[in-house]
Order: sequence, then structure tokens, then C-alpha cells
Amino acid sequence: MKPLLEITDVCLSYHSLSGETPALSHISFQLMPGEFLAIVGPSGCGKSTLGRTILKLIEPTAGHIIYDGKDITSLNIRKMRPLRREMQIIFQDPYSSIDPRKSVIETISEYMFIHKSYPTRREIMNRAVELMDMVGLARRYADAYPHELDGGRRQRIGIARALSLQPRFIVCDEPVSALDMSIQAQILNLLMDLQDELNLSYMFVTHDLSVVKHISDQIMVMYLGTCIEFASSDELFQKPLHPYTKALLAAIPEPDLESRKKGFQLIRGEVSSPIDPKPGCRFAGRCEHCMAQCLEKTPEYVETEPGHFVACHLVNGR
Repeated sequence: MKPLLEITDVCLSYHSLSGETPALSHISFQLMPGEFLAIVGPSGCGKSTLGRTILKLIEPTAGHIIYDGKDITSLNIRKMRPLRREMQIIFQDPYSSIDPRKSVIETISEYMFIHKSYPTRREIMNRAVELMDMVGLARRYADAYPHELDGGRRQRIGIARALSLQPRFIVCDEPVSALDMSIQAQILNLLMDLQDELNLSYMFVTHDLSVVKHISDQIMVMYLGTCIEFASSDELFQKPLHPYTKALLAAIPEPDLESRKKGFQLIRGEVSSPIDPKPGCRFAGRCEHCMAQCLEKTPEYVETEPGHFVACHLVNGR
């Protein structure tokens, strides 16, 4: 089976008066059809930027984006239009991502009208109602407006809209971070059910490892625009290698009182400036295992075990 998505050495830099800021630096990974890939890391590390770059909402500075065997890196807006049906996004804020002047049914059917998915208006509206049923949104809300609904129902609108063009790949940009815990579970269960039913591939952006612990197939950990560790979900939780990944796992709340006695692994120090970064590991200033070479040489991204990649001098011995 060939990968649905192949990302190879993707870089993205922003230029300012202060210098060059690399938002993404040599990101590489593969996503197979029907897989769930979680992207985790602190705020500002480039997770959402990576998702938008893959969807060509932001143009990469370097590297290649290969979707279903086709290099789409240099495609212009017109040539990307047919692929928009297959690549969709669910935004973080379910309110700001929806037009407040449109009703629920109008929002869900919007993309289908733009892409002329069906020959008649009646067919489009019928399909929109089917999507409401699919995401668990009662039909009585068809003529309601976003301000009349709670966050969970608004996010269901965003999911239905993303599904309206029958995509194969969806970027979920922190779709549950703005919701309370009970609603988070409902939305996550809905996404998993839809994945099984429609054979969807997800790239799920989050800063909370506990959210994706039991639902992701692969997990990629990012820090200041770089990928520092990539592994299967089971492998990452059982055998984390990078010090930052270990700290993230230690920060997951444990309901067991005995486990709480183990304490947290604190990350001390200041986040280094992303503007014109110097050679070396970008986590070095906050790492308790920092060595001289960590400050002088950028660690290589190495496959330590089949499917488990890490960029750390401590692990790679380089």
C-alpha cells in the first residue's frame, strides 16, 4: 500500500526586520490511508502551520508535498482546486470559523455549492441534511444560527462542512481544545466513528498527549519548528526517547493516587528565540542532559528502531 501523504524536508521561513524566523525546519513523515497521525508540541512550535502548509494554504519555502503519489508542492490555485475536495480542515475555534450570517444548513452546503457537487439545489440540501444526521446534529437546528448553539454543536457543523466534499484527508487543527471535557470525548468519538465509516486519514494537531493516547496510530512531537521524535502511539508511550517527549508524558494527569507520588518532570529555562536560530539542539537551553555538542551541532533525525525516529545527541550518541 502506498502512502496517501509524503512530506519530505518541508521548510517554511518568515522574513522580518529582526531576521529570518524558520516556522518549519526539514519536516519529513508519511501518512498511510486510514491512519490517524497526531502532531503534538507546545504553542507556537509550528503544528498548525504544518497543517496549513500541507493543504497549500501557506506555500512552503522548500521541500516536497506528495499527495496520493502526485507532487503538489508547486501547484497553483487553479490546479489545486480539484484536490480541495479530497483535503479538508477542521478549525480550532468552532465559532470564528463559521459565518455568523449563515444558518446551519447554509454553512454545511456552502462548499457543495462552490464545487457544484450536485446538479440541483434540492440534492445539495438533501445531502446537507444527511451530513447533519451523520455528525449527530438534530435536524431542528437546520435554520439555527451559530450564536444560538453551544460549542459542541458548532464543532459538529465544522465537521459536517469538512465532510461535505467527501474528502480522504482531514487536518484537525485542535478541534477539541475550545470545548469542555465531556464534549471533547463526544467529538473525539465522532471523529473515530467517521474514520472507520469513511476510511478517512487524519492529521490531528494538539498540545495535549492525553487527548490522542488511545486514538492515534502515529505521533509526531514538534519543538520550535522541528520534529524531535516520531513513532507509533504504543511505542512512544512505552519507550519515549527525547527528553522533551518524556517531560510531556510525565505531565499527563494520572487519576491513580499512587502514580501522583512520582511527581512531575519540570522543564526549566527559557524558550530559545526562533529568530535566526544558532546551530545546535533547539531544546538544549531547557534540557537537563545538555552536553557541549548539543550547543554546537544540530542533532540528526535518525531512525533508532523500525518506525521510531528521534533527533537527540543523547540518544544517537553523535
